[in-house]
Amino acid sequence: MISVSYLKSINSKKDTINLIDKSIADLIHVDLMDGEYVFENNLDINEIINDLKDVSKPLDIHLMVNSPIKYIDILAKLKPYIITFHLDSLDNPNEVINLIKDYNIKVGIAINPSDNINILNNYYDLIDYVLIMSVNPGKGGQLFQSEVLSKLKLLENKNLLLGIDGGINNNTIKYLHNYKIDIIVSGSYICNSNNYNEQINTLKKNML
Repeated sequence: MISVSYLKSINSKKDTINLIDKSIADLIHVDLMDGEYVFENNLDINEIINDLKDVSKPLDIHLMVNSPIKYIDILAKLKPYIITFHLDSLDNPNEVINLIKDYNIKVGIAINPSDNINILNNYYDLIDYVLIMSVNPGKGGQLFQSEVLSKLKLLENKNLLLGIDGGINNNTIKYLHNYKIDIIVSGSYICNSNNYNEQINTLKKNML
């Protein structure tokens, strides 16, 4: 599946979300940042709900925030497909996992480039999804870090959805051949173009 992030675009946020929703993308990737876990801050919850309440595509929400549990109840109103958070953003991951599950939403954990994959050891049976970050979280348009691919290889035998996020374009997607990847997140490569479907099709063809 291709999940399209609207974090960086040549169009307004409203127009970008609308273009993704009308495209052949599988998911809308929602990057939410609090200015604490990462430097950027776009976490106006009321605005987020208003921006996304009428979209037709499933939402793939990525929380780059401290204390993500504060946001789960209100984000659940959007009925997202997945909510993903970072383990180092809170003290009690199980509490967040259980709350997301209570809403019948898939639970994801994001792994930063500097994270050791072993931090997942206590969570494989509790979650649905692992998102491998191929850039440092918090800013669109960064360069792909190919060294993270070794983490994907270590996860292939787990019964989990696997995703990768950061720097994915028509060139870097070729690095992903021969890896088990269920969700590819791409942002500026698609949203800085004038033809979303053409860019998405390029990624889909190169996934084969």
